[in-house]
Amino acid sequence: MMSPFDSRQVRRAFSRAAPDYAASAVLQAEVRARLLEQLAYLPSPPQRIVDLGCGPGAASKTLRQRWPKAEVLALDLALPMLREAKRQFSWRRRFERLCADARALPLADQSVDLIFSNLCVQWVDDLPALFAEWRRVLRPKGLLLLSTFTQGTLQELREAFASADGEQPHVSPFATIQKVGDALLGAGFRDPVLDSDRFTLTYTNATDLMRELKAIGAGNADSQRRRSLTGKARMQRVRQAYEHFRQDGRLPASYEVAYAQAWGPEPGQPRRQGGAEIAAFPVDQLRIRRRR
Repeated sequence: MMSPFDSRQVRRAFSRAAPDYAASAVLQAEVRARLLEQLAYLPSPPQRIVDLGCGPGAASKTLRQRWPKAEVLALDLALPMLREAKRQFSWRRRFERLCADARALPLADQSVDLIFSNLCVQWVDDLPALFAEWRRVLRPKGLLLLSTFTQGTLQELREAFASADGEQPHVSPFATIQKVGDALLGAGFRDPVLDSDRFTLTYTNATDLMRELKAIGAGNADSQRRRSLTGKARMQRVRQAYEHFRQDGRLPASYEVAYAQAWGPEPGQPRRQGGAEIAAFPVDQLRIRRRR
């Protein structure tokens, strides 16, 4: 079965975006700040921290400042992002950089006290397998903090493209918050709690929105996407369709964000192995707090 995401396209897009990402990713910075607030739940200083999908290293820098004695690993799929992360270095706040795939971490079992991941998960389709790998490296009672875009993100843009181009995908798919929570439970994480936020950014026109998405590497990574260039006539139809959403002279772009906090389980708790679930968990075990 073909994956809904083209991982090579994800790597290429974020590699190209690396030099300008920090200046353009305003929403990503706000979500990162909110996720960092949840570090207060960690009862003791971590010894080893992994910033998964670190981008240009802003969170890695903050984590290093917060816990100067901890080992901080900044991990990203795109090597140019790690080159940008080096700019966060000083002799007092150095951290290690590692180019790797979040789905196959080159780390030992139960070797990490804190996994921090800001807006990375939405680029992986097999969430149960992803979280099983993260559980593998997280120590018992270690903390996982993540944020991810969920279903409803860029819904206006998705509808505008659908109106102009039928069923051809132009916006990457996003999981529901329930799917994220279910995958955490299925992987065996303990006491997962999810929060949600909804953000609305506004633009003068649809072209400005699409330019911003390209600047931060958040373009369409759907494996079934159109590989040829989108023609001028088709793009004009998209812009016209988007105009139906205009309010108070501005075009909105909606983003739905889920934040998840979960703990590493004690040894022996059921987990996902060999591509099959060996334990089942009812969704009603999941606690979800919605924020507005």
